[in-house]
Amino acid sequence: MEPTNASPEATPTATPATDNANATPNGNAAEALLTKAQQWLKDSNAKELLNKVPASLKNVGNTATTSFNKLSITQKVVGGALLVAGATYLARRGSSAKRAQAATINELLYFVNDRIEGYRRAADESQDTQHRSYYLQLVSQSQQFANQLNAYLDQEGAGRQNSTTLKGKLYRAFMDAKAAVTGRDESSIIGSNIYGEEWALKAYEEALNDGTLTGPMRRAVEHQYAQSKKTYGELKRMDATTR
Repeated sequence: MEPTNASPEATPTATPATDNANATPNGNAAEALLTKAQQWLKDSNAKELLNKVPASLKNVGNTATTSFNKLSITQKVVGGALLVAGATYLARRGSSAKRAQAATINELLYFVNDRIEGYRRAADESQDTQHRSYYLQLVSQSQQFANQLNAYLDQEGAGRQNSTTLKGKLYRAFMDAKAAVTGRDESSIIGSNIYGEEWALKAYEEALNDGTLTGPMRRAVEHQYAQSKKTYGELKRMDATTR
């Protein structure tokens, strides 16, 4: 350490080994890392990423402060650069996972919206009071499913998905044309609903198996899938008793 009362002409005293390390190639590399870290911290995107660092990681940093102060300048700079890189990686990986989950939810919503339209059509066409009441319940259930999934997309800033699949549109148009010729009895309506529910079940299975859904959203989709399976079983029972 330099004396505090040294004059400008005083002969420099020997510096500790830790300060000499900055004059070595490793020291130059450390200074370069420090410069990059400083530039990184000035970036507004970097500040946003740091805000996303898990509290557990921040707590680890706080408890390690005392030990950190005992390190050499080079060790501090290199260690700090590694922590910054690690925090950036974790934040970006979390952001990527959320985008993947949002994409899966968005795709699933096409089929949930098909479910809404299918049961709404069945309720309009059915002449059986009990069947019609059940289809209206399924319309309400499907709307709740869609609202739950769209709420997540809203939260992630992805925008709501209110469209149906092209295949669903074509199938409903085909059934309308068929009904114009042969009519729509209760058995054909149930059969159409069974086909639509099989379609929904496949969409739920694909969403759950692609590995992107986690946490509350995965549990929500699992619950919807279980309800869809229950509906499928009830429709099969109705079909057996109607024939």
